[in-house]
Amino acid sequence: MAQTERIEADWLNAPGTRAVMAVLEAARPGGARFVGGCVRDTLRQAVAKDVDIDIATQIMPEDVMAVMKAASIRALPTGIDHGTITVIVNGRPFEITTLRRDVETDGRRAVVAFTEDWAEDAQRRDFRLNAIYAGPDGTLHEVVPGGIEDALSGRVIFIGEADQRLKEDYLRILRFFRFNAWYGAEVDAEGLAACTRQKDGLAKIARERIWKELKRLLEAPDPSDAMLAMEEAGVLAAILPEASASALPAMVAAEQGAGLSPDPMQRLMALIPRRLREVQEISSILRLSNTQQERLSNWADPALGHIGALSPADLAEAFYRHGAEAVCDRALIEAAAGQGASLKLVLAAAGVWTRPQLPLGGADALAAGLTGPEVGKALAAAEEAWIASGFTLPRTALLARLNRRD
Repeated sequence: MAQTERIEADWLNAPGTRAVMAVLEAARPGGARFVGGCVRDTLRQAVAKDVDIDIATQIMPEDVMAVMKAASIRALPTGIDHGTITVIVNGRPFEITTLRRDVETDGRRAVVAFTEDWAEDAQRRDFRLNAIYAGPDGTLHEVVPGGIEDALSGRVIFIGEADQRLKEDYLRILRFFRFNAWYGAEVDAEGLAACTRQKDGLAKIARERIWKELKRLLEAPDPSDAMLAMEEAGVLAAILPEASASALPAMVAAEQGAGLSPDPMQRLMALIPRRLREVQEISSILRLSNTQQERLSNWADPALGHIGALSPADLAEAFYRHGAEAVCDRALIEAAAGQGASLKLVLAAAGVWTRPQLPLGGADALAAGLTGPEVGKALAAAEEAWIASGFTLPRTALLARLNRRD
């Protein structure tokens, strides 16, 4: 594709986009171009409705702030030390970053210097398909040869020497597999070999950043091939020692068969052992949120038995005791392992299930003359009887239990 060709997209012609680019063009004609995902995905005709719009510019950060302020456009110095300003128009953010070149890198962060050279800026980026620029009217600028063809064909190839790109930022190892999961037609052998050689560098990366990247990888429609390549390269073991990607293809097939959207937490479950100790260790390794840790623990709870063997009444009890989410998580993993033939039935039941409320409480126990530990024991016994009845035991019968008359 020649440099004179253009991209067309709604985001490119949106009033907010035009307003931001007009300010930058007035400050320095030809000094601002779109770059990154918005260009790449538009080329692939796979652009999301809420695509992130990144702009590279030859204008210095402080000057970007000044011209936006003069145009009454809100500008925030979100990463001004590294050249990034975020401007907001009609509620939509635009990231504007001054062209940069790396001065020093340590595998985690870089010291940068600003430049006016598009080629220098392009050379510090990770993959050729991420170094395609587009002018305000959509005119494409292929600064790194091969970038446009890579984007169109789904090839994920490092810019320059792969090992050097990884040594600059070891998180690019995971980005390599993430981009392959989303775009890769075939994993590049040279890039894969470099990731294998540099995998130990991931120990330098914050766990939160690793989980963020892994989560985005697992959100891909079918990350199986990328995850299997990641395991083969030893990268998966470097970040999750107990994990295996072997169950992921069957997991994706089970999702598709049940009409489920990709859920990175469920796919993480497919990668790891279903044992509470390992689950707790993995939660710590990835610095998962409390909600995510609780979800993994609920899924791995030994008290939650084989879902495929449950009757409708037992299934309702499992929903009540363990939560519908944990039951569905377990059912999906079982289905992927060929152990559950009723995944759709479980999902359908969960979709209409409403948690019933025990029709008595502490006040009733106190009114019955119970005190201290007796209150909790009596309520627990009443709840067990109510559950055993299929949640149908009436309040009168439950009160009778509290009053020790049944």
